[in-house]
Amino acid sequence: MASAEIRRGALEMSVAMLMSGTIGWLVVSSGQSALNVAFLRCVFGAVALTIVCASRGLFRRELFSWRMIGFAVLGSAAIVFNWVLLFASYSRASISMATTVYNTQPFMLVALGAVIFRERITASTIVWLLVAFAGLVLIVRVEPAVLAMPGQYLTGVALAFGAALLWAVSSIVTKHLKGTPPHLLALITTISGIVLLAPFVHYGALPDTGAHWLEVATLGVVNTGVMYVLMYGAIQKLPTSMTGALSFIYPVVAIVVDRVAFGQKLAWVQFAGAVLVLVAAAGVNLGWRIVPQKLRAIAG
Repeated sequence: MASAEIRRGALEMSVAMLMSGTIGWLVVSSGQSALNVAFLRCVFGAVALTIVCASRGLFRRELFSWRMIGFAVLGSAAIVFNWVLLFASYSRASISMATTVYNTQPFMLVALGAVIFRERITASTIVWLLVAFAGLVLIVRVEPAVLAMPGQYLTGVALAFGAALLWAVSSIVTKHLKGTPPHLLALITTISGIVLLAPFVHYGALPDTGAHWLEVATLGVVNTGVMYVLMYGAIQKLPTSMTGALSFIYPVVAIVVDRVAFGQKLAWVQFAGAVLVLVAAAGVNLGWRIVPQKLRAIAG
């Protein structure tokens, strides 16, 4: 039974990560600004997640408290503006590079954990951080000529970096919400996003074709509602190491989609930098030790 559950979890996680890899394509193809597309994602996502939460009987009074709502809204604000920054980075640094830089999230989380919770940073983590930094240096050295907005490559990288930081902040806040159903948290995130972004939406520039409405609806219902259900369900079934390993399907799919859909070609220096960042992130997520035990003990 356990083996069957792990296989099911692995399938759910794989499908969720495949969906994640197509988010950039939907965002760029929709023709919407980062604020507009994040708002519409929240609207359609809230509808889908409301149905999911209702079907699971999650609207029970005992699941809500002022403390839970406060932390949930704080974490939601971080994740919603994380979406805005990430979406804004796509047209500036390309989906491939934005996604790669965004995958520096583990290092942000480690740094915040050390500062806020006094968590110890291992010597191996420090080495992986240096590897990721080297990868970022290679990434920002080249500006591809095929970008939609030439001259804004570094701005795009900075936006993706900021999105990763906000994701880490959201993860830290979520640590205070153990026991709260993740589907309910996702619903609170989308509802918070509607409230936070509504004043800044360019309503006169909303989609004006059926195809564009279909893209943002897909982003909200499939790539938010369905994806969250699959991802959270998988996390509950899989060992942490397998969850971390399968999460790297996301950047690989994003790079392939960027190449097929938009013809984005990475310079070899950028490709090398992307590999370094993703390998380093995998090392932190999966706990790979690259410092010998004796040296690690001395460093600690």
